[in-house]
Amino acid sequence: MSWLAGALEETAQYSSRESLSTFERSIESQWIDEALCATGTASIRRRRLPAEQVVWIVLGMALTRDRPIKEVVSKLDLALPGPREEVASSSVSQARGRLGPAPLRWLFDRCSSRWALQSAMRYKWQGLGVFALDGTTLRVADSDANRAHFGLASGGDRAASGYPMLRLVTLAAARSHLIYSASFGPYKDGEHTYAQPLLEKIPPNSVLLVDRGFFAAKIFVGIERAGENRHWLIRSKVHTKWRILKRLGRDDLMVELDVSPSAKLADPSLPRTFTARAIGYTSPRAKRAWLLTSLSNATLYPAKEVIALYRERWELELAYDELKTHLLDRRETIRSRSVAGVEQELWGILLTYNLVRLEMDRIAHEANLAPSRISFLSATRLIRDEWSWCAVAQPGTIPQKLRRLREDLLRFVLPARRSKRIYPRAVKIKMSHYEKKRPDAARGAPK
Repeated sequence: MSWLAGALEETAQYSSRESLSTFERSIESQWIDEALCATGTASIRRRRLPAEQVVWIVLGMALTRDRPIKEVVSKLDLALPGPREEVASSSVSQARGRLGPAPLRWLFDRCSSRWALQSAMRYKWQGLGVFALDGTTLRVADSDANRAHFGLASGGDRAASGYPMLRLVTLAAARSHLIYSASFGPYKDGEHTYAQPLLEKIPPNSVLLVDRGFFAAKIFVGIERAGENRHWLIRSKVHTKWRILKRLGRDDLMVELDVSPSAKLADPSLPRTFTARAIGYTSPRAKRAWLLTSLSNATLYPAKEVIALYRERWELELAYDELKTHLLDRRETIRSRSVAGVEQELWGILLTYNLVRLEMDRIAHEANLAPSRISFLSATRLIRDEWSWCAVAQPGTIPQKLRRLREDLLRFVLPARRSKRIYPRAVKIKMSHYEKKRPDAARGAPK
């Protein structure tokens, strides 16, 4: 962002680090250079859109979903000076193609792992960082390349989905929603496939809250084998069976579970059995349920506190809602029509989401509040406004505008959550009765 770099030098006499835009303050320029060098995508020729500028274009696309890509480049003043005032859309597409997805993935891994780990260690539970694992899906643009690679979701009696779909699994700091690591790909591959590389990245001295869809001995045993005080916590399935080894208290048991023959066949290194702590509780809907966990020390980890902790697994569902509803403005379809473009755009979206969440974490720290008390929508608007100001405002006025926003913290603060509030899952959007687009029909062939 060449214009902004010059403006920052001009405003240094008014303010030091406070004058930096949120993005530039959070992502060091050295990291972008390292990402380009590590992935072999640094620009050698002088272009109006060199590789380092294209990184900012991808982030701008994620932040301003309602704007065409050419307008993003123009509004944020991302192109270097040239003979033409405007950069053609085809030039932007070519620049994105030259960059590819690798630098954005490298930059996401470098930034997000640091931010999420620091946040998780700041908001500990009984000395452990709290992480959550879960999956979701996103639509991608309906092109032949995307259909062939990502595939269509099964729609039951309504046949396949109207758009190609990708499957996304993330590992996140539960209390700040910062995404620690992510894995995604074709829809046909299950969530367990994408979860496996994430499990290897779980940091020491942590507890992982897992959706019961990930109930598998391979996951539990793998986390415990990694050692260094790594733990897991999951809700048991209805038909799960175990043998009681010891009673720690009322509805608090040490149990032994069998590893299924199919799991042993897939991974012969798994033991025949494994032990866990089982804690019974009654849900707000008066349903009886059990939690299984590796937190076996009932003195260090009382049953009531473990039960309360598991409720935080829902924080990752809220994070997905923030990403889809507020950051993407319900424009959930990744607009790139090539597979590499989809991957590049999604890494940019995940990094942009973390940048918003990082700003919320800073505001929460300044206000001495939990990150869940800060409005994601207000923080997103703050960053969008900040980028607009940096592109059109006089340099000397930028620090004053930013300082005024940060001082008015009350407009970011949400009321405390009501603990007994329940939102049952339900389909809220009625499906269309119109016939879906079929690949053959799109080519003009008979059905």
